[in-house]
Amino acid sequence: MDVRRRHPGAASRPHRPHRPSARRATLVAGAATALVAGLVGVGAGSAPATTQTGTTAATHRSTPAYLDARLPTRKRVADLLSRMTLAEKIGQMTQAERANASEAEVTELALGSILSGGGSVPTPNTPEGWADMVDGYQDAALATRLKIPVLYGVDSVHGHANLNGATVFPHNIGLGATRDPRLVEKISHITAEETRATGPQWSFAPCLCVARDDRWGRTYESFGESPRLVSQMAVAVRGFQGRRGQLDNPDRVLATPKHFAGDGLTTFGTAAGDYTIDQGITIVSRRDFARLALAPYWPAIQRYGAGSVMPSFSSVDWTEDGVGTNVLKMTAHTELLTGVLKGRMGFDGLVISDWEAIHQLPGDWNTQVRTAINAGIDMAMEPAQFQEFITALTEEVQAGRVPMSRIDDAVSRILTQKFELGLFEKPYTDRRHIDEIGSARHRSVAREAVAKSQVLLKNRGRVLPLSKKAPLYVAGSNADNLGNQAGGWTITWQGGSHHQFP
Repeated sequence: MDVRRRHPGAASRPHRPHRPSARRATLVAGAATALVAGLVGVGAGSAPATTQTGTTAATHRSTPAYLDARLPTRKRVADLLSRMTLAEKIGQMTQAERANASEAEVTELALGSILSGGGSVPTPNTPEGWADMVDGYQDAALATRLKIPVLYGVDSVHGHANLNGATVFPHNIGLGATRDPRLVEKISHITAEETRATGPQWSFAPCLCVARDDRWGRTYESFGESPRLVSQMAVAVRGFQGRRGQLDNPDRVLATPKHFAGDGLTTFGTAAGDYTIDQGITIVSRRDFARLALAPYWPAIQRYGAGSVMPSFSSVDWTEDGVGTNVLKMTAHTELLTGVLKGRMGFDGLVISDWEAIHQLPGDWNTQVRTAINAGIDMAMEPAQFQEFITALTEEVQAGRVPMSRIDDAVSRILTQKFELGLFEKPYTDRRHIDEIGSARHRSVAREAVAKSQVLLKNRGRVLPLSKKAPLYVAGSNADNLGNQAGGWTITWQGGSHHQFP
């Protein structure tokens, strides 16, 4: 997720003190009870019928089926979906940025998700500060009619890097150089543990792009130029999520392979403005696209069961159709999102748009929203214009231009992940691993990754290692910007967005 152009930086809403720890403990312990108590009889149009024995039908099912953890997820999803209004469904399809969305708006609009973009952190930026913030939004979500928990997302792309004190690992380009998938899985697991211990249950990682042009400013997000290598590193999905059935563990988060697909193959000079290659056009045959861009997504989805996928900002131009004839943004690409990803690959998770990616589509706002949702977007990342998204999608559904079947499919996918994450049973942050954040054990793994990622091809004339007294000349527009040298927008780690060399 690239927030370089529109994100308000490190600005955050005024900090409001959260509930005392004693009450928070009570809320956590009684979360399931509160959900049940608040939903007895939800959806009933009349009083329960009396049986011949004098008992009521409600006695046999005292709670809605979707709150019964013994039932299969598909049955719980179907039951909850049947109780939801159109407004509640579209609310679930909406993700807002914490700097722009209040807890009151989460309740009023029944928002399905909140995210922290790069540099968007609570005050104080501590593990406890994060957990309290996420739990505050969870309180707001549980105050809605159906008490559907909120899903909180963050860019834990090389560690939970927005958190001050978190363990930060080398970027993917360094991890690819290790040629060690087991180490990558371990790193992803540590990242998941540190992330979920502070509240967020969703990571927008790993990046599975196959970078083929070094001029692309985001090569650091790629494991390498070889689709075989990147496919091996797709094991990061299992590091984040665990094996099937482990997603509700307190050390696991929902993974998001991105950016589907072809962002590493974009052609230089095809993007607008300063983005000479990023967010550009992938000019390619379908055969080469499958070989280079799609290859890593097969294991990520079919072997490791990725629960979400994020489409790319980039476009695709099939050479078979004539270059320049049918250029299409990935956010609007029905053939790839619905036909390939959800069809051929059998992806049953949710598709989340990138940061305001819907705004890049042609047409007016309603047309942009309609096009994206019909193409296969299930949740819209609308950091600031989330209310406008809700209004537009509501109008499009009411006009019949977005079918209810598409809405129900999207909401079912979102709810499925919330059930699999165990949020209906344990909506609040499980802090049992909070003391492990930045621990010596975790940092030792980071040091191992740094050591293994350093690859020396040749050392003619014994140039390396450099003398500690040798002058080092660094040139270019970013010569004194540690943030951009260490990884562009993702170096908004530890809560600051522009770290300068002294």
